[in-house]
Amino acid sequence: MKKQLLSGLVAAAVLGTMALPVSAQNLAIVNGKAIPKERAEVFKRQLANSGRPVTPEVEGQIKDELITREVFMQEAQKRGLETSGDFKVQMEMARQTILIRELFLDFQKTNPVTDEEIKAEYDKFVAANSGKEYKASHILIEKEADAKAAIAAINKGAKFEEIAKKQSKDPGSGANGGAMDWANPSSYVSEFTEAMIKLEKGKMTQTPVKSQFGYHIIRLDDVRQAELPKLEDVKPQVAQQLQQQKLAKYQEELRTKAKIE
Repeated sequence: MKKQLLSGLVAAAVLGTMALPVSAQNLAIVNGKAIPKERAEVFKRQLANSGRPVTPEVEGQIKDELITREVFMQEAQKRGLETSGDFKVQMEMARQTILIRELFLDFQKTNPVTDEEIKAEYDKFVAANSGKEYKASHILIEKEADAKAAIAAINKGAKFEEIAKKQSKDPGSGANGGAMDWANPSSYVSEFTEAMIKLEKGKMTQTPVKSQFGYHIIRLDDVRQAELPKLEDVKPQVAQQLQQQKLAKYQEELRTKAKIE
């Protein structure tokens, strides 16, 4: 009895499918040519993968887009454009692009980044960035004599911030009165770092510090222990970075193994 019931349901499903009108099996029919619903599904998947929600409004836009494409494509075919050499070359390049994209997607699926790899990368980041962070201000001047004159002026009461705005060659910090963001000392060139870490909080270098960029007048504004993000807060970014590294290595391996004459 159960087997007969199951057979009946299958038969009904098949008959129901066969009975669907052509318009229900396709997205639309343009000049007698059907646009299969699969094309719309591909669009939807691409949008979903990019993080964009597929709303009923978006579905309508997809349908309009596919209909418009079909109209234009039929006109191009009428004119015989798909038989041109340029079209065939472009089609081959498009085919290669799609195949290569599928290759890389397949590699990423079969070589996912593990939690262990993410933790190891995060630990390396912590080791390299732990310790103290410094908040400094600086004035970058081209000539040593001008830098010495600026130091003298500040010592006599001129405002560090005003001189930075008027004379600093560093447009970013100069416009901000010389102020820079919190940073690990390794972020700066070695001459800058060596002079900065020797300063007491609130103090300024009394001689210009020469680097490849010019002469720096450095003021140490504050020091704190490095504030690093937690693993769970940066896990997606670390995973993405590692996946890109894996993919780059895979691409290089394929190039290295290839016999190129």
